[in-house]
This record gives sequence, structure tokens and C-alpha cells, in this order.
Amino acid sequence: MSQDTINITAARIIVGGRVQGVGYRWFVQDAADRLGLVGTVENLANGDVAVYTEGTRELIEELIADLKRGNGHSRVDNCNVIWDEPKGKLHDFRINLGRW
Repeated sequence: MSQDTINITAARIIVGGRVQGVGYRWFVQDAADRLGLVGTVENLANGDVAVYTEGTRELIEELIADLKRGNGHSRVDNCNVIWDEPKGKLHDFRINLGRW
């Protein structure tokens, strides 16, 4: 197992505030792509946005900082993170549309 594989982790992040209808999912995808992370982002029925990502902890923490700042049109009230074991099945970062 390579050193890079050993350092891969995952995070489930729920972002609350004014994060729907303001281009937030596209902002998340751009930020994750810039950092080289894989995962998904989707709107939740309660108005929050759910992010699942895999990569190094350092890069995921950079993404979390971006998520908290928002895209200038959003207002982030909270950002809850649960660290997890990576699934290793994702190859890019995608926006899940119409999940609910």
C-alpha cells in the first residue's frame, strides 16, 4: 500500500444557511476540483447542502474552509463535519441533481 493511499480519508459535511438557489453546489464542485478531491454535493430537502469527499485530510480541511466562506451569494450558518473511512470508488467530483 502506498503512502498516498494510507493518508486518504473521507468527510461527510452538512452545510446550513442560505446555500440553495445561489450557485453553491457549483462553487463546491469548483473548489473540490481545484484541490483534486473526489466526491459529491447535493441539496437536501431541509435547505442544507450535503458534501461527501475523499482525499488527504489537509486538502479536505482546505475545502471545509472554502465551504465556510461561501461563494459571495451564499450565507453559511453552520458546517458540520463527520470524518469517515474512504470508499475508494469515486473518480471525480459530481453534483447530484434532483435527489429529493
